[in-house]
Amino acid sequence: MSADKQAEQARRSRANRTVALGCLAFFGAMLGAAYASVPLYEMFCRVTGYGGTTQRVTQYSDTVLDRTINVRFDANISGGLPWAFKPVQREVSLRIGETAQVSYEASNPFQTPTAGKATFNVTPELAGAYFNKIECFCFTDTTLQPGESMDMPVVFFVDPAIVDDPDLKNIRTITLSYTFFPLPENKPLAASSPVNAEESTTSKTFGG
Repeated sequence: MSADKQAEQARRSRANRTVALGCLAFFGAMLGAAYASVPLYEMFCRVTGYGGTTQRVTQYSDTVLDRTINVRFDANISGGLPWAFKPVQREVSLRIGETAQVSYEASNPFQTPTAGKATFNVTPELAGAYFNKIECFCFTDTTLQPGESMDMPVVFFVDPAIVDDPDLKNIRTITLSYTFFPLPENKPLAASSPVNAEESTTSKTFGG
């Protein structure tokens, strides 16, 4: 084989390796983007309130207005999670900027442990940017044993800045809605049956 042919083969071999490495890098980048898209989207929603996503804060409001607002609470179960889930109070009235605590209650009436995770949103969606939660149970893996009940507190306030938003200055009611989904590795069995009320009265409080 001539030196020219050997050089040409070496050049083609290097080019093929470059293309292969480029394809692998592209595939890896796309895979990483797919895995990162959910947490990045969640972060975007938390910062902007997009889609009715509420805000997480670590301190109470230092301003309380004389104006009141009604907050309603909604509870949902999705994906076949065999829980009973409801707000303890359906609605509260509080002053804008005032901190309030309410509770949701979840119970597992079936004979097998099941686990779920809650998502949430606020309506109207624009109000999400002003609905500040200090404590909640969202995005936390939660397991309930057979017959177990759990109290889940939510501590929140409505940011007084809401009255300066021209689209929300006349708002009178906000709805906070939670939906529990089963964890993928803990999908309930169709054969599960409810626990006899006399078999278990377990109850505990969700702490954060």
